[in-house]
Amino acid sequence: MSPREDRLDRILARLDRDSTVGVEALSEELGVSLATVRRDLDLLEGRRLLERTHGGASRRNVDYDLSLRYKEAAATEAKAAIARVAIDRIAPGSTIGLSGGTTTFMVADALSQRDDLLHDLTIVTNAVDIANKLAVHPGIKVIVCGGVINTSSFELVGSFVDAVLRGIWLDLAFIGVHAFSASAGGTTANEDEAYVNRLMAQRADRAVVVADSSKYGRRSFASVGGTEVFGEIITDDSLGEAALGELTAAGFAVDLARTDRTGTEAGRR
Repeated sequence: MSPREDRLDRILARLDRDSTVGVEALSEELGVSLATVRRDLDLLEGRRLLERTHGGASRRNVDYDLSLRYKEAAATEAKAAIARVAIDRIAPGSTIGLSGGTTTFMVADALSQRDDLLHDLTIVTNAVDIANKLAVHPGIKVIVCGGVINTSSFELVGSFVDAVLRGIWLDLAFIGVHAFSASAGGTTANEDEAYVNRLMAQRADRAVVVADSSKYGRRSFASVGGTEVFGEIITDDSLGEAALGELTAAGFAVDLARTDRTGTEAGRR
């Protein structure tokens, strides 16, 4: 967890307990400047997690845990930042693979808003929600791998997917995972989805893991692959220096998508 994330969690915990907080008291408690506290409160207000007051903030009238709401909002923001960086890898006229998952869906969503890319593009996916998102754009050819649908993830798996993917080549594939680490690479909770994700990555000239930093350091049930499959990981800038060092030492190129900032830059290590 980054220093800022830790501060935001502590601010929300204080609000859970006391309902109101003051800028000066928070500055003393957190050991940061008044200006830093005000920026943190402004960010949380933008996420509709508190209401700014003169000299501080008060808890919004919500009926569930504020820290959980923060973590959910932060994860969405991180996925959106990752998606913006990912689509900068896409060249017009290329063939792109998108596995299922919330982060790859965000990639599809970001792509749908880029008019400069919405022509002469081919998307291959085993996720019906992603196919539905992109099918409305006449400039995109959408190829859906047939198969049996996993109703919990909207992903198609099985021998039909295998038959389609083995008959095509991709320029670039973005693969979502449930967890990733330097030692285990990318992993998912479902062995059928892991198989499809790995095959899609193997059919691409370049395969990129897209996953927010909260998934780092964990291992799920089924292996998708490590550096033998993926050359690159796009995650968010809350990853931490130690984790970044572990991934780069293992041979991954890591791009950190910037959150809470203007712009879509990433820093490759």
